[in-house]
Amino acid sequence: MSDDQRRVVIVGAGFGGLSAAKTLARAGVPITLIDKRNHHLFQPLLYQVATAMLSPAEIAVPIRSVLSPGKGRAIEIMMQEVGDIDTDRKIVHCVGGDEIPYSALIVATGSKYTYFGHEDEWASFAPALKSIDDAVNIRRRVLLAFERAETTNDPALRERLMTFVVIGGGPTGVETAGALAELAKATLARDFTNIDPRAARVVLVEAVGGLLGAYPKHLGAYTERKLTDLGVEVLTNSPVKKIDEEGVMAGETFIATSNVFWCAGVEATPVGKWLGVGTEKNGTVSVGADLQVPGLPGVYVIGDAATAHDADGKRLPALAPVAKQQGKYVAESIIRARQGRSPQGPFRYRDWGTMATIGRSAAVGKFGRFELTGFPAWMMWGAVHIAYLVGFRNRINVLVNWLWAWITYAKGARLITGPEAATTQSIDSRKAIDEELDKTVANVQQ
Repeated sequence: MSDDQRRVVIVGAGFGGLSAAKTLARAGVPITLIDKRNHHLFQPLLYQVATAMLSPAEIAVPIRSVLSPGKGRAIEIMMQEVGDIDTDRKIVHCVGGDEIPYSALIVATGSKYTYFGHEDEWASFAPALKSIDDAVNIRRRVLLAFERAETTNDPALRERLMTFVVIGGGPTGVETAGALAELAKATLARDFTNIDPRAARVVLVEAVGGLLGAYPKHLGAYTERKLTDLGVEVLTNSPVKKIDEEGVMAGETFIATSNVFWCAGVEATPVGKWLGVGTEKNGTVSVGADLQVPGLPGVYVIGDAATAHDADGKRLPALAPVAKQQGKYVAESIIRARQGRSPQGPFRYRDWGTMATIGRSAAVGKFGRFELTGFPAWMMWGAVHIAYLVGFRNRINVLVNWLWAWITYAKGARLITGPEAATTQSIDSRKAIDEELDKTVANVQQ
């Protein structure tokens, strides 16, 4: 068989896809990796780009530099977007018209945020945080809000501009709210003349009764106390009913704001539609114990796009360690089959625990029966995230930036970049503020 006939196609260069690609490449298996972006992104630190702690280049690395295909290696990397998959003919159809044949297929396209049926109404006012573009756009919104508050003479408008609402009490929402509070109350505290950034209001909204629902309740309560100490207002039992240019209706509370950020609820990318199979309510595809799609031999779905279960029948969480371990497992299964060896046993996830940072020197972690909070948890959280970053240079840069920020409270990526069109109506829809933009940008503090 030719390389094309034996080629393994991997869709998605996240944790799972990259883990599979590395394992297969080391064994000399011909692979094609397809991703609509040219970089692997460390999503757990996206919120730090959005809140001006890190620059985009410090949490992303070009896929080609990770795999280094080079000449003579059976690795092909394609910056394409998948439109459909013909499982009968074993062909991946790309949006641009290319057709990529495969002998085995690994789909690791992750997830996207869902607005629970309100995308058309809410998405333009409450951007989500899933890509570098999202993070840079949110950073722009946040910093421009302070700049506009500095130049307006309308007290009500200034209050709206300096009110930030984060929707979703999971790890991303908690981390984003804590980072926004630190940015306003420490980093920017002495940077303005007409406003006091420490007066900024940061509100975290959660639909149910506590934060960090996947953690024990006492860790969620600890997180809420720590956020309150940082100056974050926490609203629980407050499902979002409306978002528009005026603000947010959370439960029975209306919050007038120009800055809303969505960190609630995710659903899988349209993998089920591509493969022609049914999905769970959140769009994930159910897979067997070997991570293959039932009825589609040689087709694997891993990571956030899959519904997989552990030995006790409990659903595996949508975490980077799960995706990485699944990617390696699937790659080894393919290698064993090609070598004529016996199949592996069922996939077994090794749970190393989960962690979430709250703010400066505070985090929570759960490692089986062992729990950790406060500064020790924060130190461990930092060490784990440094270890998971791809690239030695990125690890050093992030470590240095974190140490500098911890010592000085300074954040070094406070740049307002991008075209003016990137500033959407959710910052403020009033004509007067739009007219102030040109003057503001001319005097912007970077």
